[in-house]
Amino acid sequence: MRIRQLALVAKDLEQVVDQLTAVLGVEVAYNDPGVEIFGLHNALMPVGGTFLEVVSPLKEDASAARYLSRRGGDCGYMVILQSSDLDGDRKRMQELGVRVVWEIAFPDIATIHLHPRDVGGAILSLDQSDPPESWRWAGPSWESKVRTDVCGSIRGARMAVSDPAATAGRWSEITGESVDSDGNTWVITLEGGGRLVFEPCDDERSEGLTGIELDVNDPERLTRTASDRGLIADGGQVRICGTDFFFS
Repeated sequence: MRIRQLALVAKDLEQVVDQLTAVLGVEVAYNDPGVEIFGLHNALMPVGGTFLEVVSPLKEDASAARYLSRRGGDCGYMVILQSSDLDGDRKRMQELGVRVVWEIAFPDIATIHLHPRDVGGAILSLDQSDPPESWRWAGPSWESKVRTDVCGSIRGARMAVSDPAATAGRWSEITGESVDSDGNTWVITLEGGGRLVFEPCDDERSEGLTGIELDVNDPERLTRTASDRGLIADGGQVRICGTDFFFS
Protein backbone atom coordinates (compact mmCIF):
# COMPACT_ATOMS: atom_id res chain seq x y z
CA MET A 1 0.00 0.00 0.00
CA ARG A 2 0.97 3.63 -0.43
CA ILE A 3 -0.38 7.04 0.49
CA ARG A 4 -2.13 8.33 -2.62
CA GLN A 5 -4.51 11.03 -1.33
CA LEU A 6 -5.18 13.01 1.85
CA ALA A 7 -8.32 15.05 2.42
CA LEU A 8 -9.02 18.12 4.54
CA VAL A 9 -12.44 19.43 5.48
CA ALA A 10 -13.22 23.15 5.53
CA LYS A 11 -16.17 25.40 6.09
CA ASP A 12 -15.01 27.75 3.32
CA LEU A 13 -13.75 25.68 0.38
CA GLU A 14 -12.56 28.57 -1.78
CA GLN A 15 -10.53 30.21 0.98
CA VAL A 16 -8.62 27.04 1.86
CA VAL A 17 -8.01 26.15 -1.79
CA ASP A 18 -6.64 29.65 -2.38
CA GLN A 19 -4.22 29.22 0.53
CA LEU A 20 -3.07 25.77 -0.55
CA THR A 21 -2.51 26.66 -4.19
CA ALA A 22 -0.57 29.79 -3.25
CA VAL A 23 1.59 28.27 -0.53
CA LEU A 24 2.22 24.82 -2.01
CA GLY A 25 2.42 25.97 -5.61
CA VAL A 26 -0.17 23.45 -6.78
CA GLU A 27 -3.21 23.75 -9.05
CA VAL A 28 -6.77 22.46 -8.87
CA ALA A 29 -7.21 19.61 -11.32
CA TYR A 30 -10.82 18.66 -10.67
CA ASN A 31 -14.02 19.40 -8.82
CA ASP A 32 -15.70 16.02 -8.52
CA PRO A 33 -19.51 16.17 -8.87
CA GLY A 34 -19.66 12.63 -7.47
CA VAL A 35 -19.03 13.82 -3.90
CA GLU A 36 -22.45 15.48 -3.87
CA ILE A 37 -23.89 12.13 -2.76
CA PHE A 38 -22.10 12.78 0.55
CA GLY A 39 -23.47 16.34 0.74
CA LEU A 40 -20.10 17.81 -0.26
CA HIS A 41 -18.32 19.83 -2.87
CA ASN A 42 -14.58 19.55 -3.31
CA ALA A 43 -11.37 20.52 -5.04
CA LEU A 44 -8.57 18.09 -5.82
CA MET A 45 -4.95 19.13 -6.37
CA PRO A 46 -2.13 16.86 -7.57
CA VAL A 47 1.10 17.03 -5.58
CA GLY A 48 3.40 15.16 -7.92
CA GLY A 49 1.76 11.74 -8.24
CA THR A 50 -0.10 12.12 -4.93
CA PHE A 51 -3.18 14.21 -4.22
CA LEU A 52 -4.51 16.71 -1.75
CA GLU A 53 -8.27 17.15 -1.53
CA VAL A 54 -10.39 19.73 0.25
CA VAL A 55 -14.05 18.94 0.91
CA SER A 56 -16.72 21.21 2.30
CA PRO A 57 -20.29 20.40 3.35
CA LEU A 58 -23.17 21.67 1.25
CA LYS A 59 -25.76 21.00 3.95
CA GLU A 60 -25.83 20.99 7.72
CA ASP A 61 -26.70 17.30 8.09
CA ALA A 62 -23.75 16.08 6.01
CA SER A 63 -21.37 13.85 7.94
CA ALA A 64 -18.53 16.27 7.16
CA ALA A 65 -20.50 19.09 8.79
CA ARG A 66 -20.83 17.03 11.96
CA TYR A 67 -17.14 16.24 11.77
CA LEU A 68 -16.29 19.95 11.54
CA SER A 69 -18.42 20.60 14.60
CA ARG A 70 -16.84 17.78 16.59
CA ARG A 71 -13.29 18.82 15.73
CA GLY A 72 -14.05 22.49 16.38
CA GLY A 73 -13.37 23.81 12.88
CA ASP A 74 -11.33 23.18 9.75
CA CYS A 75 -9.14 20.08 10.05
CA GLY A 76 -7.73 16.97 8.47
CA TYR A 77 -10.36 14.49 7.36
CA MET A 78 -9.40 11.39 5.41
CA VAL A 79 -6.53 9.11 4.41
CA ILE A 80 -6.73 7.25 1.11
CA LEU A 81 -4.28 4.39 0.63
CA GLN A 82 -3.73 2.83 -2.76
CA SER A 83 -3.77 -0.96 -2.74
CA SER A 84 -2.67 -3.54 -5.28
CA ASP A 85 -5.07 -6.23 -4.02
CA LEU A 86 -8.42 -4.83 -2.93
CA ASP A 87 -10.09 -8.24 -2.97
CA GLY A 88 -7.47 -9.50 -0.54
CA ASP A 89 -7.91 -6.38 1.58
CA ARG A 90 -11.65 -6.92 1.70
CA LYS A 91 -11.15 -10.46 2.93
CA ARG A 92 -8.70 -9.25 5.57
CA MET A 93 -11.18 -6.60 6.75
CA GLN A 94 -13.79 -9.31 7.24
CA GLU A 95 -11.35 -11.38 9.29
CA LEU A 96 -10.44 -8.31 11.38
CA GLY A 97 -14.07 -7.33 11.92
CA VAL A 98 -13.61 -4.01 10.12
CA ARG A 99 -16.86 -2.93 8.53
CA VAL A 100 -17.10 -1.45 5.03
CA VAL A 101 -19.49 1.51 5.13
CA TRP A 102 -19.39 2.47 1.44
CA GLU A 103 -17.95 1.03 -1.73
CA ILE A 104 -18.03 1.56 -5.46
CA ALA A 105 -16.26 0.09 -8.46
CA PHE A 106 -15.55 1.38 -11.97
CA PRO A 107 -13.53 -0.29 -14.71
CA ASP A 108 -10.45 1.75 -13.73
CA ILE A 109 -10.82 2.10 -9.94
CA ALA A 110 -12.53 0.53 -6.94
CA THR A 111 -12.76 1.78 -3.36
CA ILE A 112 -13.92 0.70 0.07
CA HIS A 113 -14.49 3.17 2.91
CA LEU A 114 -13.93 1.60 6.32
CA HIS A 115 -16.02 2.29 9.41
CA PRO A 116 -14.19 4.95 11.49
CA ARG A 117 -15.09 3.22 14.76
CA ASP A 118 -13.38 0.05 13.56
CA VAL A 119 -10.20 1.87 12.54
CA GLY A 120 -9.50 4.96 14.66
CA GLY A 121 -7.21 7.87 13.89
CA ALA A 122 -8.88 9.11 10.71
CA ILE A 123 -11.42 8.12 8.11
CA LEU A 124 -9.70 5.52 5.92
CA SER A 125 -10.33 4.44 2.36
CA LEU A 126 -8.58 1.68 0.44
CA ASP A 127 -8.52 2.15 -3.34
CA GLN A 128 -7.18 0.14 -6.25
CA SER A 129 -6.69 1.80 -9.63
CA ASP A 130 -6.01 0.22 -13.03
CA PRO A 131 -3.51 1.11 -14.33
CA PRO A 132 -1.88 1.89 -10.96
CA GLU A 133 -0.58 5.30 -12.01
CA SER A 134 -4.09 6.48 -12.96
CA TRP A 135 -6.44 8.20 -10.50
CA ARG A 136 -10.06 8.70 -11.55
CA TRP A 137 -10.86 10.88 -8.53
CA ALA A 138 -8.54 13.60 -9.87
CA GLY A 139 -10.37 13.95 -13.15
CA PRO A 140 -9.52 13.06 -16.75
CA SER A 141 -6.56 15.41 -17.24
CA TRP A 142 -4.90 15.78 -13.84
CA GLU A 143 -1.43 15.07 -15.26
CA SER A 144 -1.49 18.43 -17.06
CA LYS A 145 -2.06 20.18 -13.72
CA VAL A 146 0.97 18.74 -11.92
CA ARG A 147 3.27 21.48 -10.62
CA THR A 148 6.39 20.48 -8.71
CA ASP A 149 8.38 23.72 -8.50
CA VAL A 150 7.51 23.99 -4.80
CA CYS A 151 6.23 20.57 -3.67
CA GLY A 152 7.26 17.19 -5.02
CA SER A 153 4.85 14.81 -3.25
CA ILE A 154 3.07 13.88 -0.04
CA ARG A 155 5.30 11.60 2.02
CA GLY A 156 3.45 11.23 5.32
CA ALA A 157 0.26 11.61 7.35
CA ARG A 158 0.32 12.41 11.07
CA MET A 159 -2.59 11.44 13.28
CA ALA A 160 -3.21 12.44 16.91
CA VAL A 161 -4.99 9.80 18.97
CA SER A 162 -5.64 9.06 22.63
CA ASP A 163 -3.99 5.62 22.40
CA PRO A 164 -1.37 5.75 19.64
CA ALA A 165 0.02 2.29 20.33
CA ALA A 166 -3.37 0.62 19.95
CA THR A 167 -4.39 2.72 16.94
CA ALA A 168 -1.09 2.14 15.17
CA GLY A 169 -1.52 -1.57 15.87
CA ARG A 170 -4.94 -1.50 14.24
CA TRP A 171 -3.61 0.28 11.15
CA SER A 172 -0.78 -2.23 11.05
CA GLU A 173 -3.32 -5.07 10.88
CA ILE A 174 -5.27 -3.25 8.18
CA THR A 175 -2.26 -2.39 6.01
CA GLY A 176 -0.24 -5.52 6.71
CA GLU A 177 2.78 -3.33 7.56
CA SER A 178 4.84 -3.35 10.75
CA VAL A 179 5.04 -0.58 13.38
CA ASP A 180 8.13 1.06 14.85
CA SER A 181 8.08 3.25 17.97
CA ASP A 182 10.42 5.48 19.95
CA GLY A 183 8.05 5.39 22.94
CA ASN A 184 6.30 8.64 22.03
CA THR A 185 5.30 8.20 18.40
CA TRP A 186 4.40 5.08 16.42
CA VAL A 187 5.27 4.89 12.72
CA ILE A 188 4.15 2.61 9.91
CA THR A 189 6.37 2.87 6.84
CA LEU A 190 4.33 1.72 3.86
CA GLU A 191 6.09 -0.55 1.39
CA GLY A 192 4.53 1.25 -1.57
CA GLY A 193 5.49 4.73 -0.35
CA GLY A 194 4.77 7.13 2.48
CA ARG A 195 4.45 6.74 6.22
CA LEU A 196 1.72 6.94 8.84
CA VAL A 197 2.63 8.59 12.15
CA PHE A 198 0.55 8.23 15.31
CA GLU A 199 1.06 10.73 18.11
CA PRO A 200 -0.64 11.12 21.51
CA CYS A 201 -3.34 13.68 22.26
CA ASP A 202 -5.25 14.42 25.45
CA ASP A 203 -8.64 15.38 24.04
CA GLU A 204 -10.75 12.90 22.05
CA ARG A 205 -12.30 15.81 20.13
CA SER A 206 -8.87 16.61 18.68
CA GLU A 207 -8.28 13.07 17.41
CA GLY A 208 -7.74 12.82 13.70
CA LEU A 209 -5.46 13.73 10.81
CA THR A 210 -3.44 16.66 12.18
CA GLY A 211 -0.35 16.86 9.99
CA ILE A 212 0.89 16.29 6.45
CA GLU A 213 4.53 15.65 5.59
CA LEU A 214 5.76 16.90 2.23
CA ASP A 215 8.77 16.46 0.01
CA VAL A 216 9.50 20.07 -0.90
CA ASN A 217 11.67 21.39 -3.73
CA ASP A 218 11.59 25.08 -2.75
CA PRO A 219 11.15 25.41 1.03
CA GLU A 220 12.14 29.08 1.06
CA ARG A 221 9.37 30.03 -1.35
CA LEU A 222 6.84 27.91 0.54
CA THR A 223 7.74 29.45 3.90
CA ARG A 224 7.85 32.98 2.53
CA THR A 225 4.40 32.71 0.94
CA ALA A 226 2.93 31.16 4.09
CA SER A 227 4.43 33.93 6.22
CA ASP A 228 3.11 36.65 3.91
CA ARG A 229 -0.37 35.16 4.32
CA GLY A 230 -0.14 34.76 8.10
CA LEU A 231 -0.13 30.96 7.93
CA ILE A 232 2.80 30.24 10.25
CA ALA A 233 1.76 28.64 13.55
CA ASP A 234 3.33 29.35 16.94
CA GLY A 235 5.61 26.34 16.57
CA GLY A 236 6.98 27.69 13.29
CA GLN A 237 5.23 25.19 11.04
CA VAL A 238 2.88 26.08 8.21
CA ARG A 239 -0.76 25.63 9.21
CA ILE A 240 -3.60 25.59 6.68
CA CYS A 241 -7.11 24.29 7.29
CA GLY A 242 -6.24 23.49 10.89
CA THR A 243 -3.55 21.10 9.65
CA ASP A 244 0.21 21.38 10.11
CA PHE A 245 2.47 20.94 7.08
CA PHE A 246 5.96 19.57 7.73
CA PHE A 247 8.92 19.58 5.38
CA SER A 248 12.68 19.82 5.43
